[in-house]
Amino acid sequence: MGLGPRPPHKAGRRFPAGGKRGLGAKGSGRPGAGRQRQPCPPSDRHSEVALDAQPHLSPEALGYFRRALSALKEAPETGEERELMVHNVLKEVEAQALALATNRTGSEMLQELLGFSPLKPLCRVWAALCSNLRLVACHRCAVHVLQSALLQLPRLLGSLAKEEEEEEDGKDGPLETLEELVLGLASEVCDDFLFYCGDTHGSFLVRTLLQVLGGTLLESERARHRGSQSPEAPRAPARECKPTDFEVPDTFLNRLQDLSSCFLKDIAVFITDKISSFCLQVALQILYRKLPQFCVHLCNAVIGYLSSRNSSADGSPLLLFLRDQTSSRLLEQVLLVLEPPRLQSLFGDHFHGQLQTLALSPVFEELSPALEAVLAQGRPGVVIALVGACRRVGALQAQVLQLLLEAFHCAEPSSRQVACVPLFATLMTYEVYYGLTQEEEAVPVEHQMEMATARALGEVTVLGSLLLQHLLHFSNPSLVLRSLGALTGPQLLALAQNPAGSHVLDAVLTSASVTRKQRRRVLKTLKGQYVALACSRHGSRVLDAIWSGAALGARKEIAAELGEWNQELIRDPFGHHVARNVALATFLKRREAWEQQQGAVAKRRRALNSVLED
Repeated sequence: MGLGPRPPHKAGRRFPAGGKRGLGAKGSGRPGAGRQRQPCPPSDRHSEVALDAQPHLSPEALGYFRRALSALKEAPETGEERELMVHNVLKEVEAQALALATNRTGSEMLQELLGFSPLKPLCRVWAALCSNLRLVACHRCAVHVLQSALLQLPRLLGSLAKEEEEEEDGKDGPLETLEELVLGLASEVCDDFLFYCGDTHGSFLVRTLLQVLGGTLLESERARHRGSQSPEAPRAPARECKPTDFEVPDTFLNRLQDLSSCFLKDIAVFITDKISSFCLQVALQILYRKLPQFCVHLCNAVIGYLSSRNSSADGSPLLLFLRDQTSSRLLEQVLLVLEPPRLQSLFGDHFHGQLQTLALSPVFEELSPALEAVLAQGRPGVVIALVGACRRVGALQAQVLQLLLEAFHCAEPSSRQVACVPLFATLMTYEVYYGLTQEEEAVPVEHQMEMATARALGEVTVLGSLLLQHLLHFSNPSLVLRSLGALTGPQLLALAQNPAGSHVLDAVLTSASVTRKQRRRVLKTLKGQYVALACSRHGSRVLDAIWSGAALGARKEIAAELGEWNQELIRDPFGHHVARNVALATFLKRREAWEQQQGAVAKRRRALNSVLED
């Protein structure tokens, strides 16, 4: 894959690591009145809520629920007293559910109260909210209460919820089951799918509903729900998702199929509209895990629609949509769920030979000689996603790495390549990182090891760390390992102590592409830094991981170095955990017993590895 000539004057850049948005403020509550005395309920005059207007919550009612929540938090986790308090409070909630949900502070308290709720009280609150779904789903505060109710399903669909339902005597009259309520909600959303997906607040509900129906909760969605009620909450990249699965009835998956079919009816809207596109992106992640055939069908629909548009002057019509932020984000998610043969086919049909055209594409930024200019626009997240796709598929890895070296100005002269790790980690070009003058930038100079070793490691960014982790899992990570090996002890220590940088060393320890010899060559630089590692929050975790994979000889070296600072380690909040893990007291007092113990551990580890390899 050829690269164009480099301009003679190219100003160094510091690539933005991505925008940062503030999280919504969390509600505050006054201290509870104690667990022995329950708060008195408010007057009934505010219990009747007019559904044709936004209901009002009186200050007295708000104060009551605040005291009730505080009392519940202080009450014992089990017992008749707590059960009675929960029953009484939720009875009042049922009468004023809509008023609470549409009040900012009340919404936050109601979300917490639902976490205490048994099955049937939650169903009653749910029914009260869904009686005016449009108001709730499109309200900036109320929608998060319904989200919270949906997120209780993993807890309430279990065996305990079934037992609780059987124990109820039904004296309160007929009540829809939780399954019926979820299916009813899904049916109503399905009837007006485009409206709810396109609403700023309603899309939150649709995304959560898709996850619940699929029995998979995405970490990025749960974190957004916990951290903010604002529609401006940051969208977590797909790479950060850590799905949690739970069992759901077959009817849920059937309804998930129905909702998935709704995307096909207005596929153009879901590809081009920013808010609606978020729902399709979440659907792809859920279907990929639970209904892969439907996921393939949706992916084909997206690619088919994009391919059917008028071709650009440069070739494939997909190139036009790659310049659009919304469409490119969706295509990023499609790339993450496509199977390798289909992904390679997509590249061959639409992107092969179009690298210069893709220079302005936020999806294929890393495939372009103009990567630097695009990164400077603050879109490194898409670069990371596609480097991850190259890692997963096992294709185009050498080309991607070469383009990254070009973008960070460390491809030529070749001596600069050894500096790629600090540049990638900090998302800075060579000239910016080392502070070169404009005259020095004009003609690329050879890398000076004295200059590199004298400079402290720059601030490691989260996206820079993710980039290095992907590169270390490439089939040939030798260049990155050589750059890591060129770091000084203090520089590697700073990387290990950094919250994001510590995961780079995790990748060194866990990557199947890194040989034992390469791993030892990198880690030997940390000799003399073990005490500083042990006394660091993130460094101690790295040291524990190094210890777990170390041979007996390496463990002796680590223990000997730590043993000289035994008292300091014991007094340190992180160091004393390391000392206990290393069995430092035994090492210092009974060396022979320590060696026997560590030898037995190493023997068990070898036996386990042999079993796993078989």
